[in-house]
Amino acid sequence: MMFIKRKTLTRSAIALPAALALSPAAMAEPSNFVVDDEHFSMFFEIMHIGYAPVMGMFREVEGQFVYDEEARELESGQLVFQSDSVYTNHKKRDEHVRNEDFLDADEYPEITFTITDFETTGENTGKVTGDLELLGQTRPVVLDVTLNKADVYPFGHEEYTLGISASTTLKRSEWGMTYGLDGAMVGDEVKLHFGFEAIRESGMF
Repeated sequence: MMFIKRKTLTRSAIALPAALALSPAAMAEPSNFVVDDEHFSMFFEIMHIGYAPVMGMFREVEGQFVYDEEARELESGQLVFQSDSVYTNHKKRDEHVRNEDFLDADEYPEITFTITDFETTGENTGKVTGDLELLGQTRPVVLDVTLNKADVYPFGHEEYTLGISASTTLKRSEWGMTYGLDGAMVGDEVKLHFGFEAIRESGMF
C-alpha cells in the first residue's frame, strides 16, 4: 500500500488530513471521507512547572476530506475543534484553559486545521502540511502521518474505512498564547497526538 504522490493543494479546504494512498480497488473519481466521531481521539500534553506534563483532549471535533483513490491524490481537507470542549480531568483548570489566558473560547469558538500540502516519507507514512488557525492567527504546522489500515469495516457500518495516526509538536507562543511562560510555569511546547477512523461516503458524486 503506497501513499499519494506529492501534490500542492489549491482548492478551498473542506476536509481533513488523510493524504494516504489506498488499495488498488480504487474508485475512478474522488470520494468523500468523514471522520467517525465515535472513533476519534486527540490528546495534547504540556509541561507544568517542569514537574510533569498535563494531558488533555478536545471532546468535540469534526472533519472530512476529498480523496481520489485511483489517482492517489488528496484534493482537500480540514479538521474543526470546538474550543470549549477542551478537557483535562480538572474542572477549574478546564475553565481556565477556556478563558482568555489560553484558548479564549468565547472569542474564538473554533480551532481549525486546513491541509495545504503532502509529502510521502515511506510506504505508509507521510508529512501533511496545513494551516492551523488558533486565537485568530493562522500559521503552518506539519503533521507526521501514518496510514494504519484501509479496508471495509468488519462489522457495524461495514463501509470502506481508513485508520490514521498523526502527531506534531508546536509552540503555543507563536499564536500569541503566552500565559505562564515567565518562570516556565506552563511550558511553551505542546505535543499533539491523533488517532481516528474515517468512513468513505457512498453516493456523494
